[in-house]
Amino acid sequence: MTKGLIVVISGPSGVGKGSVAAGLKAQDPHITECVTCTTRAPRPGERDGREYHFLTKEAFEIKKDEGYFLEYAFVHGNYYGTPRREAMALAEEGRTVLLEIDVQGGLNVKKAHPEAFTIFIMPPDRDTLRQRLSGRGTETPEQIALRLQNAEAEMDRRHLYDARVVNDDLQECIRRVAGLIDGEKKRQNGI
Repeated sequence: MTKGLIVVISGPSGVGKGSVAAGLKAQDPHITECVTCTTRAPRPGERDGREYHFLTKEAFEIKKDEGYFLEYAFVHGNYYGTPRREAMALAEEGRTVLLEIDVQGGLNVKKAHPEAFTIFIMPPDRDTLRQRLSGRGTETPEQIALRLQNAEAEMDRRHLYDARVVNDDLQECIRRVAGLIDGEKKRQNGI
């Protein structure tokens, strides 16, 4: 059996990480997401256990102190974390485990699990990113400003990732990311 691969997809808010992840899962049944935990409130249509495991700050901090997370980060005023046991079990089954997480968390995964393959999704330009964030209609103007400010710092760290892909055309971005993942799986399995 080929060994699984943990793949981190990061990039600024609004860059299309979720759309890329959904496209990858739709075309490859061996790609699965590990549902991460967060202390942020659910957005309309989100369900606990599907998009995230929604936790209180207190519950998250208990799990953090117990070593429950492969990685965790405090971003945009909330905690986010990846359950270690769940991610590793999926990889041991030979699955490609997709972690759609922020830059801080992505780099923490790489430290904890050096075999992880990290991909940074970039916007074509900052104006496009601003338009995408505004178009979601899920954040206040203050939250958008914070996310744009955080995007600058995240973009400055893109060189720390194994690969970088610009999302200027979603289908092309998905194709390129899928090719990178396939190449890394072959490399790690000696194929």
